[in-house]
Amino acid sequence: MTILAVTRLELRRLFVRPLAWVLGALTLAELAWRFVLLLGSFLAGQIKLAALPAGPGYTDLVGVPLLSSMLTGGFLPFGLAELALIIVPLLTMSAIAGERSNGTLPLLFASGLPASRIVLGKYLAVLVWLLLWLALTLAMPLSLTHAIHLDWGKLAAAALGMALMLAALAAVGVACSAFASHPAIAAAASMMLVLALWIVNLGAQIAGVDNGVINWLAMSTHLETLLRGLVASSDLLWFVLLIVLALALAIRRLATERERN
Repeated sequence: MTILAVTRLELRRLFVRPLAWVLGALTLAELAWRFVLLLGSFLAGQIKLAALPAGPGYTDLVGVPLLSSMLTGGFLPFGLAELALIIVPLLTMSAIAGERSNGTLPLLFASGLPASRIVLGKYLAVLVWLLLWLALTLAMPLSLTHAIHLDWGKLAAAALGMALMLAALAAVGVACSAFASHPAIAAAASMMLVLALWIVNLGAQIAGVDNGVINWLAMSTHLETLLRGLVASSDLLWFVLLIVLALALAIRRLATERERN
């Protein structure tokens, strides 16, 4: 069985179970409501914006704030980034821990699948769902491209940042699922880890300490740069390192469990 076969099997499970549908419907409904409110605020301030020679446009006030509220200074809570901190752990919690708690993990081992194919297949399935979720969210601001001027470069950088964030969160979630004995434990551990990565530099900022190492460790630091339209190799490298490290730990944990069994 190849990685793609595992991915297809896991995707079927995701789309058959009601959890993925419920999470997708609720979050897209909330994001649609957020988009309408952001658009209304943008249209109401057109007179003031027209008086500014280099004022923010549709992309700055609607497109990017739809993706994040905390990092863009928006007045509305729960952008895609903030929702992902909760949604991704719930999606990944049963990836491996569910197999373990149901007693079906030994069947995967007995099929001759190496740990790397199991982990990567399940990871890719979750990533496909998350990228589809991101694409449907981006379809909202893109639906008005015929009537407004869109900064394609800034929106593309923001979309790249969100895709990398979702990929990193999915890798952390799969790793937690590989180590946990129950899906609920995996979800709780994943939420704690991603929140820690998100706000690790918050205490230093409140204290007025500009520590480069702490700021570099924070996920929000690298995502904020991309949301501003700046694509730096250091930010891309941070996300790649986190993804590789999380998946490597998950593969190692599963390989060790397979050897013991």
